[in-house]
Amino acid sequence: MGDTDVTGVAPVPAEHLVTDVAEDLSVFDADIVEKAGQIIARYPQSRSALLPMLHLVQSVEGRVSQAGIQFCARQLSLTPAEVSAVATFYTMYKRKTCGEHLVSVCTNTLCAVLGGDDIYRTLGEHLGEDGKRLGHNETAGEPGAPGSITLEHAECLAACDLGPVIQVNYEYFDNQTPESAVALVDALRKGERPAPTRGAPLRDFRTAELELAGFWPEDEESYRSTVDGPSAAVETLRGAALAEANSWTAPPMPNAPLPAEEPRAGSSMSGGEKK
Repeated sequence: MGDTDVTGVAPVPAEHLVTDVAEDLSVFDADIVEKAGQIIARYPQSRSALLPMLHLVQSVEGRVSQAGIQFCARQLSLTPAEVSAVATFYTMYKRKTCGEHLVSVCTNTLCAVLGGDDIYRTLGEHLGEDGKRLGHNETAGEPGAPGSITLEHAECLAACDLGPVIQVNYEYFDNQTPESAVALVDALRKGERPAPTRGAPLRDFRTAELELAGFWPEDEESYRSTVDGPSAAVETLRGAALAEANSWTAPPMPNAPLPAEEPRAGSSMSGGEKK
């Protein structure tokens, strides 16, 4: 039996799904090719470099485009299908061009009941136009242009003790309200860079992606100014502080003996020694 003509039996025209068109990879210039080589050199197997490579691609175009997928595939000797499978699995890889800033609102259970849902709805209405609320992964302004904002609702951002939380380009803004969130995005749209509650100083989305790919300023002073910032919050350390003040300690883990290893069938080993 021959192969099925999938485009012929499709209920809608599907020729666009079958293409041999090569994408224009010129946007990935010699500097990006060199950086790709540096990423690949970190790993014993080149395919292990795919995740940071996708961040590198995203730092160039603000998304993972079809050209970006082909670029990664060629650099890593993978098929475009293998790269696409990864790029579409993780939510950090965007298929539409992001704004200058990516604003992520946690709407998982605890943040939601503390006000995350209200924050997300308020920002959508505030950033929308012509009475239409801005939706998930949609952008206010020209994507990539100064002051443009991409809004998304995110699953747990791992800051339940400080909810509701927002991230801007993956930096934390804790204990938010609808009013403080609106003030935050308004400042971003005006070109300001409000200081995160915790973490490194705020940078734009594409710079953050380059850092996620593993590239930082080379001189120590510039590097420290890029990464230094507040760390653990008072709320996060409250339990440890109470335990120390009250001399509370956890019981030690039982040191259970490991079971003796059974010799494998056909093994020449017995009792841990060679025959």
